[in-house]
Amino acid sequence: MKQLIFVLFIGFLSSGCLRMDSFLYNPDYSIEEYLLDEFEGETEIVLDDSYALPDSLKHVFTLSSDAEGDIASIYAVYVGDISSIATDTVILYLHGNAGHLDYYWPRIKLLANVGAKNRYGVLAIDYRGYGLSEGTPTEEGLYSDADAALKWLKERGLTNDRLVIYGFSMGSAPATELTANARSMQPSKLMLEAPFASDDVMVQDASGLSLPGNYFSNLEINNAEEIAKIDEPFFWIHGSADSFLSIETHGEVVYKNYRGSFSVAHRVDGGEHSDVPSVMGYDAYSDAVLEFLQYSP
Repeated sequence: MKQLIFVLFIGFLSSGCLRMDSFLYNPDYSIEEYLLDEFEGETEIVLDDSYALPDSLKHVFTLSSDAEGDIASIYAVYVGDISSIATDTVILYLHGNAGHLDYYWPRIKLLANVGAKNRYGVLAIDYRGYGLSEGTPTEEGLYSDADAALKWLKERGLTNDRLVIYGFSMGSAPATELTANARSMQPSKLMLEAPFASDDVMVQDASGLSLPGNYFSNLEINNAEEIAKIDEPFFWIHGSADSFLSIETHGEVVYKNYRGSFSVAHRVDGGEHSDVPSVMGYDAYSDAVLEFLQYSP
């Protein structure tokens, strides 16, 4: 019976009534302002007070993002001293397909505490349609929104050798795309957590049917193909129990296809899709990130 219902659902999708593109995006735009530490809603991980950051290091602002003529005002948060971007190493953190900046704030704080508090600047954005950002999520929008963040950093003196991009889940798409096919800046290092291989593999995993991904989707995201173009050092981390993006069909495929100069893999035993830092242990996670950031060819 379940098989029949699912086949009917697939038929509904393929009829043009609904396509799987929209399932990639799951924005939450219910907030009225960004609260960061004062946010009382759900978050993926929970940090204690030792990770607290002074208000002077938290900067919430907007950027203008142009996705092939579709211009949207998107929100960003920078953690660090903006006047020091010209000399600091900065991590651009690109979040997953659900939530907003408040939802990911503990993850942003965790990165801002790597090595020593505020050793690295961290910039994160809400893609168009997420949080308080204007517009509707699209594939090109993801790339353009991330590139708008890179333009902002470049205007403040950041150079390629001090730029690191970290993509989580859906954020692995703009992270990989903008490293393989640089626009405003060329990252010096790429970090991916729970990346997906391609929209085609997502369809196959979801349907269990041998049908091409474009039967259901207009997306052209293929991290497994794009990663092969990248020579920059690559950090991959994935939970072994990830039931949303299987480590076998997604993460391992992306990692195997990397052909660059240096890579490091962290397979976190028992880690699900959203809890890898806590399952690994915050200290162990931070140490792994720091070791990679300090790597010099």
